[in-house]
Amino acid sequence: MLTSKQRAKLRSLASSEPAIFSIGKGAVSDNMIEGLDAALTARELIKISVLKNCDYDADDLMRLLEMKLRAEAVCRIGSKIVLYRYSRKDGVRHIEL
Repeated sequence: MLTSKQRAKLRSLASSEPAIFSIGKGAVSDNMIEGLDAALTARELIKISVLKNCDYDADDLMRLLEMKLRAEAVCRIGSKIVLYRYSRKDGVRHIEL
């Protein structure tokens, strides 16, 4: 569980990053989950854009991805979701919290 200070730091780091995934119409597929999982392993912090034609509300999608990816939801601002998960992979630049 992230503290409010950790969440604020991650939110500030994510503000300058572009969204690396866009989720639109259709269900959340296994391939999408694998791609998001690989991105979290490589980056630790990812930003996702939820398109207007998405079947899910941004809050519902954030909770769903949080459960499926075993990640922490940092924030949701409008249609953007920010997720964090500590990476145990060697060679990854870790975010100091």
